[in-house]
Amino acid sequence: MLALLNERAKCVMKIGAIKQKEKADVVVPYREIELLDRLTSLNQGPMTSEMVLHLFQEIIDTLKELQKQ
Repeated sequence: MLALLNERAKCVMKIGAIKQKEKADVVVPYREIELLDRLTSLNQGPMTSEMVLHLFQEIIDTLKELQKQ
């Protein structure tokens, strides 16, 4: 899981550099909402929807910070 998150982080950093060049917004709130909605709808347990939301919100927030650098 850590290896996959680090691969994702590398992609996020590349995307962040592109967004900075193009002066585009790093955060697109509706996309985040769509992603979290999709994840909770796919959840079949044993984690609750709240647990899934918490886990992925932390990942998203961490990667957004990385993208801003």
